[in-house]
Amino acid sequence: MKFATLAVHAGQRPDAHTGAVNVAVSLTSTFQMDGIGELRNGFEYARSDNPSRRALETSLATLEGGKHALCFASGQAASTAILDLLEPENEIVTTANIYGGTYRLFHKVYNKYGITVRVADETTPESIQNALSNKTTLVWTESPSNPLLTLLDLAETAERIKGFKNGKGEKPLLVVDNTFPSPAFQNPLALGADIVSHSCTKYIGGHSDVIGGAIVVNDETLWQKLKFYQNAGGAVQAPMDCYLLQRGLRTLPLRMKKHEENAYRVAEFLRGNPHVKEVFFPGFEDFPNHQLVAKQMKGLPGIVSFKIRGSLVSVERFFAGLQLFILAESLGGVESLLCHPASMTHAALPESERQKIGITDNLIRLSMGIEDADDLIDDLRNSLNCCFGTAPKYTT
Repeated sequence: MKFATLAVHAGQRPDAHTGAVNVAVSLTSTFQMDGIGELRNGFEYARSDNPSRRALETSLATLEGGKHALCFASGQAASTAILDLLEPENEIVTTANIYGGTYRLFHKVYNKYGITVRVADETTPESIQNALSNKTTLVWTESPSNPLLTLLDLAETAERIKGFKNGKGEKPLLVVDNTFPSPAFQNPLALGADIVSHSCTKYIGGHSDVIGGAIVVNDETLWQKLKFYQNAGGAVQAPMDCYLLQRGLRTLPLRMKKHEENAYRVAEFLRGNPHVKEVFFPGFEDFPNHQLVAKQMKGLPGIVSFKIRGSLVSVERFFAGLQLFILAESLGGVESLLCHPASMTHAALPESERQKIGITDNLIRLSMGIEDADDLIDDLRNSLNCCFGTAPKYTT
């Protein structure tokens, strides 16, 4: 079946007993057993497994083209489960362009266990390969990255890692954070990734009303290790949250197309605006590694980042003049949001690191909702005009 069909039906068949079309919200903490050691349909205790969570995990695994999925209370909880695979003195190889919350986990939580992080010189397969060492256990990547939308050839990266063995004779695991593209637009497992992670809070949920995270894998042994941690650590997805995410999945293909359409329109507008210094959008043919969009993606997320002319004062004036775009953390909802990465999503990075990778005070990240693109462009234009003292203009 095609993706849009799977988004509606995978893991979401009508209830065999009642005929209910929607998956029931299983609000129970425990399950009756038929005898000592005899579980009914495999359920024992809701932390270990729950019908609502199992249905969502089935859906996500199917949509990512994987065999197993595990759902967690947040994207960060999912990341923590992956990092639990590490042992003291292990090493993570990553790139400079990663989510600030991931950077915080690496450098301010797991460093106390003796786990080190090696940052590749550039976001390229060659640089990642060159950064591998005898201690490397995980390679952690994002493509497109947050917030500069840097693209990485995932298939080539996986191929280069495949031929490497660390000091234990093991191939490092390739982790791909697939939050930005969502399963609708990119499937890293098919490109050679070992682990795919998601902040389901974003496009998968799609309505800014639920927090969640997920991991998808193919390898049985790896799944068993992560499943053990999910149960032992206990940061699982609540049943009602599973229901909301499952509901979001049903419209994911439709929403992603509208997000993408709005992103193209807004990116083109910003590129032609005299008050904008630089626009970051992989849909432009002159964007670095633009050819990877066609090679490994089926579409682009509704994210556009840009640098406004002027300083932080200009940014603040611009934010104050907006009527539709909402200044808030997160992305991927039906409403359009914007954020200031330097003080919000990437505040955990030292200023020197932010400057080095281009997260400057005049950088703004937009998350396009599903509103009419003309209205979004009007909002941006009018605020830019007010910010820089020129007359407002309207397209409608």
